[in-house]
Amino acid sequence: MRIGFISTRLNGTDGVSLEVEKWVTVLRRMGHECYFCAGELGGYAARGALIPKLHFEHQSIIALSRRAFGPQRDADPAELVEHIYAVADEIRPLLRAFIRQNKLDLIVVENALAIPMNLPLGVCLTELIAELGIPTIAHDHDFYWERERYRASAILDLLDTTFPPDLSTIRHVTINSIAQRRLLFRRGIDSVVIPNVFDYDTPPPGVDDFNQDFRQMLGLGEKDLFVLQPTRVVQRKGIELAIALVRRVGGPNAHLYITHSATDEGVAYWHWLQREASLLRVDLQLIDGLIATQRRIDDGHKIYSLWDAYIHADMVTYPSLYEGFGNALLEAIYFKKLTVVNRYPVYNADIRPLGFEFVELNGFVDDEAVNNVKILLSDSAEIQRRAEKNYEIAREHFSYSVLENKLNQVLASFA
Repeated sequence: MRIGFISTRLNGTDGVSLEVEKWVTVLRRMGHECYFCAGELGGYAARGALIPKLHFEHQSIIALSRRAFGPQRDADPAELVEHIYAVADEIRPLLRAFIRQNKLDLIVVENALAIPMNLPLGVCLTELIAELGIPTIAHDHDFYWERERYRASAILDLLDTTFPPDLSTIRHVTINSIAQRRLLFRRGIDSVVIPNVFDYDTPPPGVDDFNQDFRQMLGLGEKDLFVLQPTRVVQRKGIELAIALVRRVGGPNAHLYITHSATDEGVAYWHWLQREASLLRVDLQLIDGLIATQRRIDDGHKIYSLWDAYIHADMVTYPSLYEGFGNALLEAIYFKKLTVVNRYPVYNADIRPLGFEFVELNGFVDDEAVNNVKILLSDSAEIQRRAEKNYEIAREHFSYSVLENKLNQVLASFA
């Protein structure tokens, strides 16, 4: 089949872009051809069709989002809806051309029909799918009712018919059982759960000539504790819990590094974290400028991959308050790292029951978690035992072969 992926962004280290790359790898292995269309493209999708207004950071899209969800919401919802449809009309012929020129048999819409980060795109896709009758997989990572910023709006009627739409040619894929149940309850829409996955059949990389100096680049010595927070700086990541843990576990030789952007949802949270870390005397650093999706040399300076950071980390913190699933958790398992995880809802529902062994938090840093981390940091054999156990569980439940089986089921449903 000729399969087209449509999203706001297909580039970088955000969860959607990373998961699309995994789907593409598996679909190509199954013999399918893949094509890409988004408002930002890079890496595996670099040669796709670029439509700037698909990006949620396009100025016209930002303006509509502010009118719909900002503190000064639009006083005339009808006029706002008209403007949304007007921009959708501008996007529609471009998307239609992408579908027709590539002779697509099926499209995969990545989150654009689930969360209203780009209102015109959701409206446009709903109309275009109905018009063309094209088989569609809606890969729904987040729904608007799961995010505080989207719950208050003057256009709830539009949200309830478009995010997501209920069309006979769409198969909805959710990434956890909680989302599956809520989609059925709220909208009467059935979905298939396909969890986030990782290539556990390929052994993880190790130290090599390029990354051997990574700790040195961070200014770390042999006795320093390198704690990795491999997420964006957004409030739901609960990074204040990582700061509190590092303060109690590591002392002056512990250093906490965040790998992803601090600007995706504004910088207020990042500035607050900096103040908290300063008060607790925790060395907190943002190293997103040192990390990219692929290694390269910029003006004589190394830019490392995210994998290089994992390889050299002594411990990974994942204290999220909410996650659609948890890409970074799967990555930490892959690199067999001592991992501290907060018991966020999807973890409790879909991951914890499988038997993984992590150091767990339950919304705060308690004495038990601190003591467990201290004991494990001095017991490398126990860290290794847990890591190997977690790896095997993950390979059974979250590997590429699991994804292939699930995708085969969804594709067969169109027959």
